[in-house]
Amino acid sequence: MLLLDWSMRLFPFVVVLAALSKLHAADFNLAATPATVVWGYYSQEAKPVLTVQSGDTVRIQTASSCPSPARMEAAGVAPGDIPQYERDIYDQVKDKGPGGHILSGPVAIAEAEPGDVLEVQIRKIEIDVPFACNSFGPGRGFLPNDFPYARTKIVPLDRDRMIGRFAPGVNLPLHPFFGSMGVAPPSAGKLNSGPPWMHAGNMDNKELVAGTTLFIPVFAKGALFEVGDGHAGQGNGEVDITALETFLTGTFTFIVHKGERLLWPRAETPTSYINMGFDEDLKTATEMAVRNMIDFLVKEKHLSREDAYSLTSVAVDVDITQLVDGKVGVHAMCPKNIFEH
Repeated sequence: MLLLDWSMRLFPFVVVLAALSKLHAADFNLAATPATVVWGYYSQEAKPVLTVQSGDTVRIQTASSCPSPARMEAAGVAPGDIPQYERDIYDQVKDKGPGGHILSGPVAIAEAEPGDVLEVQIRKIEIDVPFACNSFGPGRGFLPNDFPYARTKIVPLDRDRMIGRFAPGVNLPLHPFFGSMGVAPPSAGKLNSGPPWMHAGNMDNKELVAGTTLFIPVFAKGALFEVGDGHAGQGNGEVDITALETFLTGTFTFIVHKGERLLWPRAETPTSYINMGFDEDLKTATEMAVRNMIDFLVKEKHLSREDAYSLTSVAVDVDITQLVDGKVGVHAMCPKNIFEH
């Protein structure tokens, strides 16, 4: 009887501890190594390098989309400024392509299944090196014939003042973000990491900085999140095909929304709702972004389709995201402060 009394007294305490354990999700660190990256693709067949639970937070180190370490040194980067893990990845990873991005992951979120939505909260983004690279080459970029030669420019980064010293008298404010964040696509095989699609991927959207939340439809068990292509900053368009490419570490919280179907990725910043469109044709991508915004306003803000169309015209900015990734990107941004609730 005494044992029963104590068990009854302890029961509320155990319940409280269990509840607290769910409130304080586990934290994980994922370093960039040859064993924890995928080079050039998103795939349902990719083996997870880490499995977490919905609600968990993961700090993920990434490689860059700068040229190889040898080419960075030839362009003027001090050898000691190039992370050793970048050299190890270039030396040891043999499974490469079809794309060129080195992506950390995949991270599996145990609860995620096809038909769910993965919420990715971008908690923090750290710039890991004091430089960025910008490169172009013949036959690439938005003006593929205007510059029939290759060049790599190294931009020193002042991480204390958060500026890039592009040239004498030209300082760029730094707004670090990941060019590529995505999950396994709906198609089989290895999907090129270059063009963005339903799985998100190489969106190159400079609005996706720390404090932003990304929502991605899930197409495979575990979702299989990958991230990379770190940018210290970028202009809309990314016209020469690269941004201020650099090495970033990001901290992400993953939340699975069961059965909340979503066709195309969308995002929220502290001040705006963002809907996106991706296609080989700029007009089609723009139509997608506008239609996705209209659908969002109807579903989430309970407007009629006619009012949603009108509101998109009078209040929403429709911007070119990038013009150089095979599929161009357009994003529509609706300010949050126009809504009373």
